Amino acid sequence: MAGERIKLQVRDREGLGSRESRRLRRAGFVPGVLYGAKTKAHPFCVQERELRRVLTGGGGLHVILDVVLEGQESTHPSVLKSYQQDPIKGRVLHIDLHEVRLDQPIQAVVTVQLVGEAVGTKEGGVLSQVARELNVEALPLEIPEHIDADVSEMLIGDTLRLADLGAIEGVTFLDDPDETVIANVTLPTVVEEPEEELEEVEEGELEEGEIEGAAEGETPEAEAGTGEQGEPGTVSG
Repeated sequence: MAGERIKLQVRDREGLGSRESRRLRRAGFVPGVLYGAKTKAHPFCVQERELRRVLTGGGGLHVILDVVLEGQESTHPSVLKSYQQDPIKGRVLHIDLHEVRLDQPIQAVVTVQLVGEAVGTKEGGVLSQVARELNVEALPLEIPEHIDADVSEMLIGDTLRLADLGAIEGVTFLDDPDETVIANVTLPTVVEEPEEELEEVEEGELEEGEIEGAAEGETPEAEAGTGEQGEPGTVSG
């Protein structure tokens, strides 16, 4: 939720480099850097379980982190600027925090969530979400966790654009309101299966090598004749 603040206790990071980062991760810490508007970058590390707790709360990735450096009592209001994640295990490998002033607006990327069931889908249409993120500007405590887009009134052929969304107090959309498509409802794509070409044989046409009269039950042996007491194909005398 917008306006949520969570305290985050971090420790100074003495060593730098990939070897030190691997050592910290093995010990259950996540290395990071705190960037300030007027101060130099400050390397730190934070317990992985503590970082997971603050980033999976109600404020999501847009929560204001009141960072407390080891040995200090003052807090540094900060936002998560970027992070690196293990693509297989999903663990956070590194984070960058940016100190902000709560009285000055910042820019952020916010996810879009579709709300409701489009009327057009009940008639056989297909609802597609085009834009999944929007760029916004607001005070740090006013950045929404996500933006809802109501699609319940959309019919087949309708397009929902950013301009159709209601205004959010304190939030400025930075994307083009008329060019940014949020969702649309289209007719389902019909895939026509190719017709199988069947070979037709004209009636009465004999295949090569077929003997006339075979259809009537006649065989070559019958034409040659078969003796009653001799070998097939001979005449007894």
